[in-house]
Amino acid sequence: MNKEVGKFCSVILAGERPVASALAHAFNVPASVLVPVAGKPTLLRVIEAIRDSQFTGGGVICGPAPEIVEKTRVLQELLQQPDFEWVKPAKGPAASALMVLEKLRDYPVLLATGDHALLTAEIVDEFCNRALLSSRTTGCDCVLGLVPYELVKSVWPGSKRTVLKFSDGEFCGSNLFAILNQNGLRALSFWQQAEADRKHPWRIAWRFSPVTLLSYLLRSLTAEGAMDAFSTATGCQIKFVQLDFARAAVDVDTVEDQQLADAVLSAQTTDSV
Repeated sequence: MNKEVGKFCSVILAGERPVASALAHAFNVPASVLVPVAGKPTLLRVIEAIRDSQFTGGGVICGPAPEIVEKTRVLQELLQQPDFEWVKPAKGPAASALMVLEKLRDYPVLLATGDHALLTAEIVDEFCNRALLSSRTTGCDCVLGLVPYELVKSVWPGSKRTVLKFSDGEFCGSNLFAILNQNGLRALSFWQQAEADRKHPWRIAWRFSPVTLLSYLLRSLTAEGAMDAFSTATGCQIKFVQLDFARAAVDVDTVEDQQLADAVLSAQTTDSV
């Protein structure tokens, strides 16, 4: 792996969850990151988006597991990227991210997931640029990207997404995280503990404090207030940046997600002809 000076090192989390294995089975591929979207594996689309970004230069692909790589020729070829290094994943995405970053110790780091089929260089550039700006103005250690749910709903009314409901707006995650310094690893440690609750925001809020949970349930917690609570719970300063790209909220977790991403990219290809 060769990282250019002044750029983000990229870490693509490409391990398997039990639900991801079910998705891989549905498409008869050995790993969910190989699920085809408009003729390309999702992992390849993520690699291309990061490679084409102005802010990233080289990185690590964490996963899939060695036993999957060893028996999958197409995956072996895909992982032979001159600017990316493959490493064996840990148990779960947060543990994998921690493992890689503790070895890298090279910041800033962009964390992305290998199932983000609709990711583009433009989205990566916007996120990295805003993350750096937030770092300079607030001194934060970690930044995450959030997408307004109203935007997602306006583009794809029938799409099912996990929604964070705050008093000042509803948001979807973007699966994009910036770890700006070593102190930002504290956020990953907290994520590892809360990983089992990722589809249940109220349970994550309970890990902060009962007051935070009550505020979230009563819709009196702002997005910034949630980041403040997150910062207090983790011991590092966490901020969010808004990404006004509906496609940034779509990762391929289910067959329905694949169908949506496939339709978006197929239409995009048709429009460009």
